[in-house]
Amino acid sequence: MYIKKILWAISLIGLLVAAYFAYFVYSAMFAPNTAFNNQEAYIYIPTNAQYSDVREQLQPLLKDMSSFDALANQKKYTTNIKAGRYAIKKGMNNNDIINSIRSNNLPFNLSFNNQQTLEDLAGRVSMQIEADSVSLITAMRDPEFLKANNFSNATALGMYLPNSYEFFWNTSAEQFRDRMLTEYNRFWTEDRLAKADALNLSQNEVMTLASIVYEESKQANEQPRVAGVYINRLRIKMPLQADPTLKFAAYQLPEYQNTVIKRVLNKHKEIESPYNTYKYAGLPPGLVTMPDISAINAVLNHENHNYLYFAADAKRLGYHKFAKTLSQHNANAREYQRYLSQQGIYQ
Repeated sequence: MYIKKILWAISLIGLLVAAYFAYFVYSAMFAPNTAFNNQEAYIYIPTNAQYSDVREQLQPLLKDMSSFDALANQKKYTTNIKAGRYAIKKGMNNNDIINSIRSNNLPFNLSFNNQQTLEDLAGRVSMQIEADSVSLITAMRDPEFLKANNFSNATALGMYLPNSYEFFWNTSAEQFRDRMLTEYNRFWTEDRLAKADALNLSQNEVMTLASIVYEESKQANEQPRVAGVYINRLRIKMPLQADPTLKFAAYQLPEYQNTVIKRVLNKHKEIESPYNTYKYAGLPPGLVTMPDISAINAVLNHENHNYLYFAADAKRLGYHKFAKTLSQHNANAREYQRYLSQQGIYQ
């Protein structure tokens, strides 16, 4: 009888231990373990991160960190960390969370609009991916990369087409740059290349002219006409006399740092720079900004006309008045100059 009681006691203890173990396994693997109220939360795991880095991000998101640690160790996640951007959905259990952050790196849409410089672009992109702005600008300006792909420091900005692209968060600077080169080459279809060749312009020259067109007019329906004026000037070897190139040249000088030129003056036309298209005929050495795709297409599909001049339209701001003769252009220009003076804009 005594032995039976002992056996029953041992059996009962065994059942209790088994029940506790089952409860522990259930809690560790299958019980919901999120502590946030939103439908999902994201963690960003850097390249070469340790488990402690992951744990630091997870701690405020989970109810029971110790049960997660136990399962992460059992599933060998603690020694197999994968960089990336991962989602944790409300109500997930530890097993689901580990599976998610181990193998479900989520892509996202990286976007950038028209940037003035490569430095601006690097800053914009670094806010969206793991790579920092220093590594991005280093990759973008890498001399060997530029030479191998027919770019220079002056034309490198043209490789980056403003748009949205799908990326992983843990993209390196070189991966971003190389992907943008792929997108650039994809953009230059046989049709676009043929149109550039018909204009006797290289891809870099098209991009440079497009940057000027974009700075002159943000109106997509007017850009082909503006581009046509510059194409006409190039054909007859007339100086482009493009105000955006003067502003670009001025902004390289110390006295114009942190300023905005609202009115181009005669003194600006005297700036010594290869970007001064009042002094030097032909296209400048490179881009003055990142052009919109509409401006690139405007150059390649420019309007055929006989206009050689245009001036901002004081009665329809954002648009221009076009002229075939210098006398008509001067009248249009004087009208806009009067408007600027009335607005108190003198520089």
